Amino acid sequence: MKRVMFVCKKNSARSQMAEGFAKTLGKGKIEVISSGLEASQVRPEAYATMKEIGIDITDQHSKPLSDFQAQDFDVVISLCGCGVNLPPEWVVREVFEDWQLDDPAEQPEIFPRVRDEIKERVTQLIESVNQEITSA
Repeated sequence: MKRVMFVCKKNSARSQMAEGFAKTLGKGKIEVISSGLEASQVRPEAYATMKEIGIDITDQHSKPLSDFQAQDFDVVISLCGCGVNLPPEWVVREVFEDWQLDDPAEQPEIFPRVRDEIKERVTQLIESVNQEITSA
């Protein structure tokens, strides 16, 4: 099973929503966790905007990337353009993508739009990982 790390600056919104979608949509297909270049607090808007669509992420908390080892992950996804700030070992994994999504913490009214963009991208990621596994 592929192991996926979603990483963002503070692990407070985008990466938390991505983790929630991946755990729900990729259950039994991928293992997933999220972290930040620094840890903070999960934003209440992230909890609320996911709850609106029936996904509960209240058991998730912000974690620093330094708590993890790059070699433990096959796929690394940066959600904020912070890929340039990641230690080199994180960007040379089997799959590395930098999605560069807008930061809803700066504009809380865009939380639903960013959430929907994350869902679409996570769905595509799960499909591509599954295709890779079935064609191997």
